[in-house]
Amino acid sequence: MSSTTCICTYWGIVDDHRVSSVQPSCNLHGIPFDKMANLTLFDGSVQGQWKASSNWNWLLDPINGDQFIKVADVQESEIEPFVESLSKCPKYGLHNPFRAQERYLLFGDVSAKAAQMLDQPQVSEFFARLIQRVSPKSYTQALGEVIVTQKFLENFSGDQVRFLARSFAVPGDHLGQQSHGYRWPYGPVAIITPFNFPLEIPVLQLMGALYMGNKPILKVDSKVSIVMEQMLRLLHDCGLPMEDVDFINSDGKTMNKLLLEAKPQMTLFTGSSRVAEKLALDLKGRIKLEDAGFDWKILGPDVQEVDYVAWVCDQDAYACSGQKCSAQSILFVHENWASTELLSKMQVLAERRKLQDLTIGPVLTVTTEGMLEHVDNLLKISGSKLLFGGAELENHSIPKIYGALKPTAVLVPLEEILKPHNFELVTKEIFGPFQVVTYYKHNQLRDVLDACERMHAHLTAAVVSNDPLFVQEVLGKTVNGTTYAGIRARTTGAPQNHWFGPAGDPRGAGIGTPEAIKLVWSCHREIIHDVGPLPQNWKLPPPS
Repeated sequence: MSSTTCICTYWGIVDDHRVSSVQPSCNLHGIPFDKMANLTLFDGSVQGQWKASSNWNWLLDPINGDQFIKVADVQESEIEPFVESLSKCPKYGLHNPFRAQERYLLFGDVSAKAAQMLDQPQVSEFFARLIQRVSPKSYTQALGEVIVTQKFLENFSGDQVRFLARSFAVPGDHLGQQSHGYRWPYGPVAIITPFNFPLEIPVLQLMGALYMGNKPILKVDSKVSIVMEQMLRLLHDCGLPMEDVDFINSDGKTMNKLLLEAKPQMTLFTGSSRVAEKLALDLKGRIKLEDAGFDWKILGPDVQEVDYVAWVCDQDAYACSGQKCSAQSILFVHENWASTELLSKMQVLAERRKLQDLTIGPVLTVTTEGMLEHVDNLLKISGSKLLFGGAELENHSIPKIYGALKPTAVLVPLEEILKPHNFELVTKEIFGPFQVVTYYKHNQLRDVLDACERMHAHLTAAVVSNDPLFVQEVLGKTVNGTTYAGIRARTTGAPQNHWFGPAGDPRGAGIGTPEAIKLVWSCHREIIHDVGPLPQNWKLPPPS
């Protein structure tokens, strides 16, 4: 069957250009409005079948507030098939180094085929436009997500999956004894992912789980789950066995009940710190987290490439309307930069962003009122001032349940930030187009590093300097798991070629690399072979 036929008949059945209130889409089957007659709705895939749903909700178009996608909503009374499906998977997984080894090869083939599909312009265009429709961001940002996903799948084609399970051996104490270390699956696992990267995060974590031999249930934020539903159908067409992955749409309460009843051996959660901490308690620590990130950037004493640094600051703070866990939350500016036009250049760049091309757009988890209230609270701090933004977007129809804020920056004096009664407010993560800016003097670097130490989330960071001693000082006294250093340093960017994840927390999860996959989706198992022979003239020893 040709690629074009595949797109039309198997998974590419959502017309992403026509999904609107006039011609809404019905998820999870994804047929345009004009073909919705007698349509069967799906709540997800369980035990190898797409299941019809008896409950559903209309999602609101984040651009104009109209109903545009019909999404299933599995109730607590309907979770039994999902619980049963996970319970059928043994703790030793669907494959491991001692059984069903051909499945390592299977997933190398699936990855190769899926990478080839995503590399086709009409397929990458389809997913980029679909991402834009449900999680509004610029086309460049949406396409970048597809490209990272394609490269990841390409990276784990062929024999690369079985290389993830590479073992090692150590000689024993005597003839016939040898110890072997293996990467072992958990078996039944769960994956919960957010709205902001509806393709990249779920695909990379899902495939990592599958590569290592696990049986996952996947829940993506229902606002954007149509993207992963379409991708899952593509993966099925590329050879992924349907029974290997369960896919569910539900609210958080129902998913929490499912986890408590199914008792997966490991759960990967990407999302808010509040939910992460609750799940950590509910699941008794059987969890890996990539939660909130109040991410800092420090500009060093060596002033150079002002235009470039301003552009990267704009991208880090406001791309995807600031809805990245790696977004620049606070900018520490060395006093040497005060004589430059850095802040005015950042303002000019921020004001270029327009709703029309989605370089600024709806904020899906914080309301306009909530963001403006935070700005007002910061401006009550002594010495604070609004640098730019601080107002609602103009001429928009974004619904009230979402946010619509101009790219915003508030200057807060460092001395005020460090005060205990201000610190929690200043370092509150706002998942939108917002950042705090502060200046520091050369002899205040210790105060800056103290502020970084006191922060709770340690995901990404940037040290913008080519001064080796300055960079060494900062890197040696900070902890963020993904830290960029050098004049081109940024806070955002989760490509497929390096680790992305927090540090400083034993529950921290990574994504994208062999190290991340092995850390999150497998555990260590040691098997000691001791086959003899016994020493000649062996005798029963005395008790010990």
